[in-house]
This record gives sequence, C-alpha cells and structure tokens, in this order.
Amino acid sequence: MLEIRKSQDRGQANHGWLRSQHSFSFADYFDAEHVEFGALRVINEDRVAPGRGFGTHPHRDMEIVSYVLAGELAHRDSMGTGSVIRPGDVQRMSAGTGVFHSENNPSPTQPVHFLQIWIHPDRMGVQPGYEQKSFDASEKRGRLRLVVSGDGAEGSVTVHQDARMYAGLFDGAESAQLNVAAGRRVYVHLVRGELTAQGKRLTTGDALKLTGVTQLDIRDGKDAEVLVFDLPGDSH
Repeated sequence: MLEIRKSQDRGQANHGWLRSQHSFSFADYFDAEHVEFGALRVINEDRVAPGRGFGTHPHRDMEIVSYVLAGELAHRDSMGTGSVIRPGDVQRMSAGTGVFHSENNPSPTQPVHFLQIWIHPDRMGVQPGYEQKSFDASEKRGRLRLVVSGDGAEGSVTVHQDARMYAGLFDGAESAQLNVAAGRRVYVHLVRGELTAQGKRLTTGDALKLTGVTQLDIRDGKDAEVLVFDLPGDSH
C-alpha cells in the first residue's frame, strides 16, 4: 500500500493564538480514515503566538515527542522537569501512569513552530519519564538520522514502543535509503521543502503511508526536512 496524504487535506484549527494542522483525528477534528497509523497516533503542526501557550493539562499512557522547527518552546511538568526546546532538539515525555505539563512560547516577539507527535506505548502504566537530546543539522544532512527508538540506539531518545523516528535534511543530489523489515509500516512526513519519496513528489506538509515495502527511497530534495517513522505492523 502506498497512499499520499496532501497537506491541505489535514484537519485545521485556528484559535487566534494557536494555528494547528492535524494529520490524524484530534480534538474537534475527526476523520474515520485518518485516526492513527499503527502506533502513530498524532502529528500536530502547531504555531503558537508570542507569550502564549498550553496551560497545565494531564496526559497518561502515551509517548509524546516534541520537535521544534522555529522559535522556542518552554516545557514544565509535574515530574519537576523544566526546559526550553529549540530547533534540533528532540524531547520525549512518557506520560505513563499520569503526568501534568505545560508548553508555552517564552518569546515576547517571535512565534514558535513545532510538531507534537504522539506514539502509543507498547504497555500501559509505565513510570512517567522525560528525555531531551539535540541533533546537529550536520548529523541529518543527506541522511536519515535516528532520533527516536525503542532501545536508545545511536544516541536516540527512547520511547516505550518498537518504533523508530528518523530526521533528514536533503537538497540537490543527496539521497538515502532505509531498509524496512517484513511486516513493518512506514510513515513519511515532509516538514518543509520538496522531496521525492518512493518515487512520489511531496511538498511541505505532505505525508506518505507505506506498507509491504522492503526499502524506502528518499531523493531529489529541495531545501527539504523530513521525518520518517518505522512502525510495527500491528495496530499498536
């Protein structure tokens, strides 16, 4: 199976201080054809106005990954963690048995643009946890850099799921291939720019769903930043 999800077909929300695009059903947006993709439950592309944000709210039994594209995102949670996430950073919060957190734009002048990604855990009721690492652009240039995994391989942040997330920057003749194990599914989300994935041309915000493939081919980027998810074949 190969299915393209165009950027303009995503759910849209505009709350004034927050503009959001939902790749999967979320809040007031529901699409029975796009509830989740295996263990991948949410990709929200959020733009938050200066000085605004999400007040303290609860989560449980979800692996939440934040990926900042521009600006800064301040995080605080009930585990006592406080940090600022910037472009190049990958933050993971395991909600597990329950956690409260807030996310705010600390800048008085600049918006923050980021992706919030939710991944179903492989088991319920884990101890809540937090992790944040930075990956330099040079590590992602012309390759797919592993940034999230179930085992912390290659210095990636660790989630409670047999899932892998790669980040890559591609321009011109740069290309990469990713071997895919039998029975796995792959989700490609183009953060920005243009890119050809598996022979299909994608533009900013587009996604590609793949099952039954043994290798993913990425090439012909034009100022492209891409996230690739290698996911279990079963529903979670």
